[in-house]
This record gives sequence, structure tokens and C-alpha cells, in this order.
Amino acid sequence: MTDVLNSLTIVDAVGSAGALIVVAAYFATQMRMMNSDDLAFPVINLLGSVLIAYSLLHNFNLASMLIEGFWIVISVIGIIQYFRLKRRAE
Repeated sequence: MTDVLNSLTIVDAVGSAGALIVVAAYFATQMRMMNSDDLAFPVINLLGSVLIAYSLLHNFNLASMLIEGFWIVISVIGIIQYFRLKRRAE
């Protein structure tokens, strides 16, 4: 285990932080601590996915990059949708 931890790079740390951010957002919605309609949800997911995608640019995996690419697009759509709905409500 020590060898694994010693071999981790900054890129690995960035990707791992991204994964923890995405999982934390999902966990928060499941625990009703965050609503998926809130702006924070797609913003947090976007941040986490961008960090994961960054790490994948250095340690490429096609399947993971596809998932993160779609997750980034979905998060951006969620942010746009949030502001559209907010503008209509005003």
C-alpha cells in the first residue's frame, strides 16, 4: 500500500479529488442535503468531471473519457437550464 501511495502523481491527486467531488454531490442529493434542482449540483458535478477529465488527458482511458465528456455536457446543460428557469420566474 505504501508503494501505491508513493507512486501517486499530482495528476492522480487531481483526478481522485474530482471523483470525490462527484461522489460527494451525488451523496448529498441522496441524503437530501442538496437538491438536484439547485445550481450547486451541476456546478459541483462540472468541477469534479473537469478534474477527472484532466487526469484522463494524462492517463487516457476512452470509456472513462466518454463518460466524463458526457457528464461535462450534461452539467453545462443543467447550469444553462437553471438560469433559463430562473429568468422565466422573474
